[in-house]
Amino acid sequence: MDAVRVSALRQSLAGTGWPESAGVFAGALRHSVSRRTADGLLLVGTERYEPWHLAAHLDDEARWSGVPRLAPTLLRHQVPEGAPAHLGYGLGRLTEVRRGVTVLVVAPATAGVPLLERVQDARRGGATVLALDTGDRELAGLAHERLAVPGAGEEPFELVQHLVSAAAGSAPGLRARLARLAERLTAPTAVRW
Repeated sequence: MDAVRVSALRQSLAGTGWPESAGVFAGALRHSVSRRTADGLLLVGTERYEPWHLAAHLDDEARWSGVPRLAPTLLRHQVPEGAPAHLGYGLGRLTEVRRGVTVLVVAPATAGVPLLERVQDARRGGATVLALDTGDRELAGLAHERLAVPGAGEEPFELVQHLVSAAAGSAPGLRARLARLAERLTAPTAVRW
């Protein structure tokens, strides 16, 4: 989703609280990865949902924002044989984490016991756990920060992920300052006689 569509989405959601909630969560994500010194950001979904789309957007935002630690390592429940190295990380990685790692769990449905156990291992190892979910109480109990999208269907859940990734790549106030500058530069000038 490009910047124009994200801006239109923000405007259409104005007054709903979602842009602000996504911004707060994204700020926690950005803060967590920017102050870390270890492996950065691990991104994991449920057994039935791999957050490829969010991974791609966070990778883009990492490049555009100059915050390389926003680029996630995607962890997969089932790693196919012969998968490229950058797509070959399984859930076992969560049992190996140490302090300084951020784990972002994206769960449009219940996370499931195996994933919850691995996330708990990561938390015990010192990881900061963030969750974007639809109301999973057990996952909420493990998360340091959480954005719940209760009862959301697939499309609203995807839209919230767009808001989070765009906000994570924005330095606080930077996007607003750039928007004001663009408005001034493109505004018609008044002719004075």
